[in-house]
Amino acid sequence: MKIVKKILIVIAILIAIPLIVALFTTKDYTVEREVTINKPKQDVFNYIKLLRNQPNYSKWAMDDPNAKMTFTGTDGTVGFLSAWDGTKSGKGEQQITGIADGSRMDVSLHFIKPMEGKANAYFTTDAVSPTQTKVKWGMTGKMGYPMNFMLVVMNMDKMLGGELAIGLGNLKTVLEK
Repeated sequence: MKIVKKILIVIAILIAIPLIVALFTTKDYTVEREVTINKPKQDVFNYIKLLRNQPNYSKWAMDDPNAKMTFTGTDGTVGFLSAWDGTKSGKGEQQITGIADGSRMDVSLHFIKPMEGKANAYFTTDAVSPTQTKVKWGMTGKMGYPMNFMLVVMNMDKMLGGELAIGLGNLKTVLEK
């Protein structure tokens, strides 16, 4: 009986430690990557503001090319909705929530399957010169307690940042052709 009691105590401690750590851990994350593209700022912005163009550069879309895509509204305008349902990418949707023409686009992400979740993404464009544009692609989100413990064990910057960097590299290739 003493061994069973000790095992139960160890199990209780192993369960309690992550729950306690999660109480004191941030719930927010931000990941951002950037690339310089040899194209004028407005040309770059006009391309990225169209969510229908994302399958041409987004790593997530390229990983699941057979995902069923549906679109609602006028692409490149606030309110436009792009939804996906795929075997690798799961199910979700993104909606344009803000546009500052030529400089910023904000998107709300809603992941439905395999796990429910919400996040926000954005693109910014800044002219480096008349023929060069710096593009930033970022993502922000929250993980509620106790799931925020995952932010301690997962490196969101490394995990999501790599995906964003690949997408930006693809975007550079597409736009510089």
